Amino acid sequence: MGEQERNYLVHVPKSYDSKKPAPVVLALHGAAMDGSMMLWFSGLNRKSDEAGFIVVYPSGTGIGPFRTWNAGGFKGMMAEGKPDDVAFIGKLLDKLSLVLNVDTKLVYACGMSNGAMMCYRLAAELSERIAAIAPVAGTVAIEESKPKRPVPVIHFHGTKDNLIPFEREKGNTPAFMTLKGVKDSIQTWVKLNGCEENAKSDVLSKDGDEMKVTRKSYGGGKDGAEVVLIAIEGGGHTWPGQQPPVGFIGKSALNISANDLMWEFFQKHKLK
Repeated sequence: MGEQERNYLVHVPKSYDSKKPAPVVLALHGAAMDGSMMLWFSGLNRKSDEAGFIVVYPSGTGIGPFRTWNAGGFKGMMAEGKPDDVAFIGKLLDKLSLVLNVDTKLVYACGMSNGAMMCYRLAAELSERIAAIAPVAGTVAIEESKPKRPVPVIHFHGTKDNLIPFEREKGNTPAFMTLKGVKDSIQTWVKLNGCEENAKSDVLSKDGDEMKVTRKSYGGGKDGAEVVLIAIEGGGHTWPGQQPPVGFIGKSALNISANDLMWEFFQKHKLK
């Protein structure tokens, strides 16, 4: 941080009333993207207008639109000189509250890939300000998570994700990164939130849908916290409900909407 200039885009819904505190959703882009690219990649402006929350698209650091978050997990030279992005998000929320009427009990974070990893870091290190998170196609990258309070999690992941694989095996994770697999990430937060060990499962997709979508819910956590995994059979490194911008990142499930499901989840959880 220090002297470094940082930027973010803000979408204020049409229904915003400055007399009423509004919820906020932070939308964190993936590596080699920036806030403006996350805006069209996620399609969250539409959901923001429909549901009445403010959505913020911060940009990580890097050159031009090729930016990353210091979400942990980088090794060697890739780990050097990284900014404190947790502090940046904290300052962003401070500034946002000066210009908009923010409901500080209803601040959420979602993110794609490296942005999903950053969501997990925010849950661990800024839990007193982030009510719940929705990581998409990204896992826990920090070595240790020590949240000050339970943070509800809804995680979306395709089983055919070639960039952040669903099943972590030797050789299928980037050599310059240390990451947990999907299962480890979920279990880490099941334990941290004090949830029940056995999940309740249901299928969200209908017969005839191209992709089967399964929801595993771990309930009974401290202060009502829960952990939910949405597994998309055959899904790639994509944002469910949105057409992928390029073919090589795999298929996207268009039979569900990550934006609808995460907002439904967020509405159940607010800071005490």
